[in-house]
Amino acid sequence: MKKWLLVLAAAAAIYAPSLRAETYPTRPITLVAVFGAGSASDTLCRVIAQPLGVALKQTVIVENRPGADGALAAMYVAKANPDGYTLMMGTNSPLSADPFLLKDVSYDAVKDFAPVTRVGSFTLMLVIHPSIPANSVKELIDYARANPGKLSFASGNTAGIVAGETLKHWAGIDLLHVPYKSTPPALEDILAGRVSMMFADLTTAMPHVKAGTLRALTVTRLKRSSLFPELPTMDEAGVTGFDLDAWAGVVAPARTPPEIVAQLNRELRKIIESPEVKTKLKNVGFEAFSSSPEELGDFIKVQLDKWGKMVADAGIKRR
Repeated sequence: MKKWLLVLAAAAAIYAPSLRAETYPTRPITLVAVFGAGSASDTLCRVIAQPLGVALKQTVIVENRPGADGALAAMYVAKANPDGYTLMMGTNSPLSADPFLLKDVSYDAVKDFAPVTRVGSFTLMLVIHPSIPANSVKELIDYARANPGKLSFASGNTAGIVAGETLKHWAGIDLLHVPYKSTPPALEDILAGRVSMMFADLTTAMPHVKAGTLRALTVTRLKRSSLFPELPTMDEAGVTGFDLDAWAGVVAPARTPPEIVAQLNRELRKIIESPEVKTKLKNVGFEAFSSSPEELGDFIKVQLDKWGKMVADAGIKRR
């Protein structure tokens, strides 16, 4: 009898993963956005969620959990059941920068998450209120030096914080930092003239630049953006070596069964690489591409080192 029990246990161990993969998912899946409605990460989640639901034959619900630059969402997902029903559209905020910007981060960006796939990268642009007499980064810096304490910069995520503080530190100018929980409300205050400028993602800033209600001066990557090829890079504008790309990738709680991670990776890669989704995301200023779970895991480790150095170089203190 004991021998038969051992045989049955061994068989269960062999076949359980495949059975679990065949039955998953049996109920709706939650995809957590780390910032609020209307943000770039929210837009990205909503573009991905619908086709993922179709592929998995289940509803994929987008849940916004903004706060603490994405750390609140990361803490929530890190503690969720590792069963494949809670996923996060992770970004550089909770998974690269927050460990160096915040004092109370109760999760490990590497150990507490199971990487699924990269989704792509956001390009940031420096936008200013049209009332500021500057048409280039050099003119903006000259104006700030001539008017100390007059200008301010908003941030809606960690990329905005690090980019703004890096410019402030590099140029030696006096800028007041005004933080927001997400990019849309920050842009509202710039449009109203209550804040001077912001490093914002193309996804949310592009419509205002095209409408002429905000003036764009530069992009933060080493290569010019194909969406705004007329805009110089920060490096071309004189801030040498400035290379800051915000990124996104789907992660699950650590210890999520590998066969579920593999299934999610397989379906998400088809979606992300599809011409329809690539075009949708390009139209909102996002460059889409996918990866293996291992590639995303290695990427997160590299990004932690990169963002840690940027935070230190800009002299940003933990808060």
